[in-house]
Amino acid sequence: MSNYRRRFVPGGTYFFTVELLDKQSSLLVDQIDLLRTATGLCVKRWPFTIDAAVILPAKMHMIWTLPPGDDEYSKRWRLIKSTFSRHVRAPVIQSPTRLRPGEKGVWQRRFWEHVIRDQADYDLHMHLIITAPVTARLVRKPLDWPYSSLKRRRVDLDPPPPKTIAPVQLLQDP
Repeated sequence: MSNYRRRFVPGGTYFFTVELLDKQSSLLVDQIDLLRTATGLCVKRWPFTIDAAVILPAKMHMIWTLPPGDDEYSKRWRLIKSTFSRHVRAPVIQSPTRLRPGEKGVWQRRFWEHVIRDQADYDLHMHLIITAPVTARLVRKPLDWPYSSLKRRRVDLDPPPPKTIAPVQLLQDP
């Protein structure tokens, strides 16, 4: 059995990648409202801030900031994943023997987390979130992907359109 080491920083900012067991699935975007509800319930129960998020068909990336003195991100992910799994149809699994008792086979058992160290690290992971739909070849421009916090932040990554009208000269009052 693998020995997973997690770094716990109370009140820290973390980058997460969470994936479905079936990489070909589109369950996360098909059930986006359920995922939002599950996440909202978790935020109500154990508050934290979602700084950025992108939901792809079979994986999601998020940046969270936990409250001061709190480092329990694992229980938050457990609540989100279990709430979501409880309300979706069980996927067709190739080998039911791979499932542990009580598992439905929706999520990968683990998730990947990274403690954000400084502003440059934050900017790097924010860029990863912003460009993930383009990298996955789902859209051509980041703003075209509807399941991203980029829409909510109203950040415009596209260059401004060229100006085609000359500025109007104002006349002074006589």
